[in-house]
Amino acid sequence: MIWFVLLCCALLDVTSPELLSRRRRSWIIDSFSLEEEHPGPFPYELGRIKVDRAHQVTFEIFGQGVDEYPQGVLTIHRMTGVISVHKSVDYEELKALKLKLLASKADKTLDTKLGIEITILDINDNPPHFQKDLYEVTVGEDVAQGTNLLSLLAYDGDKPKSPNSTFHYEIRSVSPKPPNAEFVLEQSGELSFRGCLEYEAGDTYKVLLVAKDHGEVVSLSSTTTALIHIQDGNNHLPVISGQTGTRTVKEGEIGVVPLRLHVTDRDLEHTPAWKAKYTMEGDKGGNFKVETDPVTNDGILTVIKPMDFEEEAERELLFSVENEMPYYSCKVKARPASGLWVVDTSGGTTGPVGGPKPDSLRVTIQVEDTNDPPMFTALVHEAMLVENVDIGAYVETVTAVDPDSSHGRDFMYKIGKDPGDWLKVDPHTGVITTAKRPDRESPHVVDNIYTAVLHAVDSGEPPMTGTATLLLHVFDQNDNMPKLSVNQVVVCIGDGPTRTNLTALDPDNEPFGGPFTFELLGKVKGKWSVDPSYGYKVNLVKEPIVYSGVHRVEVKISDKQGAFAFNNLTVTVCDCTATPYCRGSRASASTVGFGAISILFFALLVLLITLMLAFLMTCKKDFSSLKTDLTYEVTLLSSNIEKPGTDCKVIQQNP
Repeated sequence: MIWFVLLCCALLDVTSPELLSRRRRSWIIDSFSLEEEHPGPFPYELGRIKVDRAHQVTFEIFGQGVDEYPQGVLTIHRMTGVISVHKSVDYEELKALKLKLLASKADKTLDTKLGIEITILDINDNPPHFQKDLYEVTVGEDVAQGTNLLSLLAYDGDKPKSPNSTFHYEIRSVSPKPPNAEFVLEQSGELSFRGCLEYEAGDTYKVLLVAKDHGEVVSLSSTTTALIHIQDGNNHLPVISGQTGTRTVKEGEIGVVPLRLHVTDRDLEHTPAWKAKYTMEGDKGGNFKVETDPVTNDGILTVIKPMDFEEEAERELLFSVENEMPYYSCKVKARPASGLWVVDTSGGTTGPVGGPKPDSLRVTIQVEDTNDPPMFTALVHEAMLVENVDIGAYVETVTAVDPDSSHGRDFMYKIGKDPGDWLKVDPHTGVITTAKRPDRESPHVVDNIYTAVLHAVDSGEPPMTGTATLLLHVFDQNDNMPKLSVNQVVVCIGDGPTRTNLTALDPDNEPFGGPFTFELLGKVKGKWSVDPSYGYKVNLVKEPIVYSGVHRVEVKISDKQGAFAFNNLTVTVCDCTATPYCRGSRASASTVGFGAISILFFALLVLLITLMLAFLMTCKKDFSSLKTDLTYEVTLLSSNIEKPGTDCKVIQQNP
């Protein structure tokens, strides 16, 4: 029993130290303690406060168990000092009740004030409790003995370091009982095993675990369950049980499956311990790949690179098969009473390297001969040719061989692609000649290169075709004369010379093109000129003497080599201030529609009537030009008269 501890926590109501000392000695108080979870009946007497006084005092207590939590546990008789207990207490909530005791005189003055503590005694009312009601873990079949599978944790709410709170772990039962293994529970809470786990003996073990305390009066315990799931290990290697397929491959084929390997495996299907993994030796050309069928576990051999019968008529391959999971085996040799058992392991990641070798099979794949296409000795041929060369001119000679023919010649040459129909090829010799005069300016020539495709077609069943490309470099000749980019321009009337741009074009290459020399022909002096006369672009200069109307100017344009051409230029001169759309009126006669022709005839009729009226009027020496916005050359006539007209006489009529 834990004795009552008396603490003096308050001063007496007197001020003299000697008097205080004498009064304390006059108190006789027994040691008090409460046993938790007392069954009653209530109330019962806990003890009495005895005071050696000549005068009467009354008692009061305050604090835990009275007016503080847990309220209502204790009371004290005011006159006798008897302390009574009215209900039970819990050691796990409070280890002691701290109180203040007051003793008062008859005149209500304070006689004594003390602090007291009532100890609560622990009983074994709490069994050990596991942290979890169920522990669950999954381990591989190849896990080594002694490996910690899981860690248990339990706690006891009774008084620490007492028999009531001290406990140990036990294994109560294991179901099913493993034939070659034994589970071990350390007092640290670590669950392990010794021996060999076997998936085939049980894929799940149910272990019932106990935590039991060391209570003196009564021993309490609790249980939990551990489920140990065993994952199938690879303790059975796959065995090649058969093969299907033709074991033949046609040359040139890819994507075909000439062989399937069949295996058997006693491990659990569709687990890493069952899934097969194939390896292949002897594929020096990299023509094959072997993969695992995820459903059947078969090994599928596929051609990924075409084979050539003329190079190799057969290929010998060696196949081996293992599992995705490394092989592992465990056998118990001895079972000592303590410590780990004596076991023999091989393979896997936890045991020593060893064990049986993977199953293997040697297979010969036959290559079947097929009709190979003729092969050109060069896939790209390049030749050079000057444009406009005569028909029948030599271009190039191509050569091909037929690998299926013993003499290498069992085919004919043909033109496959000839966009301009320029070429022809001798079907037997491969000599290429011109069928047309080549033109470097042809739209089929890109960057001075004409591209054609040649074929060599054999007589097999079916016929096979070999292909080569001919790049024909076409050299330029000066076969194109320079010309104006436009043959019609519009010039406005002005007080001084007016200019219009002229541009010359020549599709020939350097040095057969520009810059060009421009020259105006005919009676142009004082009327028309070019400035400058050399270049790609020049200015056509109109002098003020040239009046409105449509004019034709002949322009001679020469390239750098002196080759020239005559160009007829139509120039429409008009008053741009009077005719705002003068510059836009450039329609030629060939583009004038039916409505435009009607307008032209109507304008011509108006012009004739105007001339007749002018002839009947009085003539003047000053000449005024007739302003018109008609710029169509089909309605105007050429005239060499560049000056105002002379006087004219008007016929006088008799009045």
